Amino acid sequence: MRVPFVQQDERLAPVALVTGAARRIGREIALDLAQYGFDIALHYRGSESDAEATAHEIRALGREVHLFDADLADPDAATDLVAQTLSAFGELGVVVNNASIFERDDWDSVTRESWSSHMAINLESPLRIIQAFAKALPDDKNGVAVNIIDQRVFNLTPHFISYTASKSGLWTLTRTLALALAPQIRVAAVGPGPTAPSIRQNMADFDQQWNAVPLKRRTEPTAIAKAVRFIIQSPSYTGQMIALDGGEHMGWQQAGLGCYIEE
Repeated sequence: MRVPFVQQDERLAPVALVTGAARRIGREIALDLAQYGFDIALHYRGSESDAEATAHEIRALGREVHLFDADLADPDAATDLVAQTLSAFGELGVVVNNASIFERDDWDSVTRESWSSHMAINLESPLRIIQAFAKALPDDKNGVAVNIIDQRVFNLTPHFISYTASKSGLWTLTRTLALALAPQIRVAAVGPGPTAPSIRQNMADFDQQWNAVPLKRRTEPTAIAKAVRFIIQSPSYTGQMIALDGGEHMGWQQAGLGCYIEE
């Protein structure tokens, strides 16, 4: 069912580009925005069948959707993604940088390849997308950019060095661009906590992880989608990050015991 969008900014075009939108969090963000009246530029990388399934659901909501397969490790592909969206829809009001890679490395196992790929996809591609978006935005229009980061930038661990560094950079970039692009474009972020098992976890590992956070509950992808919509609907909100993590950013109970939960 399509729900009327409570539009707080008449200068915001109802078209959203969501990266990594074929599955999981990105899928929920795309579907939520479509339900509330946005046409969707749906980016994916390789997962064509999942992307088509998500697009089918978006069309069932009465919204227009175009699919774009792009490797965001290539900065030119990130820039081209904005151009392709504008070519397809003629306008763009919102970008959601959700696409990400999450691979474990520690101080003694970081490779040049791991570092470069995390920085390219998790940090440079959001920069290039927002940069292209800002350059193309007409003077009489406003825009919103939402970066999906991670609560761990508030709660550092000695693991996942490349990933954490890239997401910490994205948090700094969020605040820097919020200043640079104001008042025309607002830039904010959402920092999820445990949402779904990683490829290294079984369900028991994941249950142990979310049971360790203060609220003892996982973060539902639908809640992240609602947070993105809150940012879009809140014209005074910029340069901040909503930590949707059950309180994980305040520190796990295990952290004080020197324990580590496999992610």
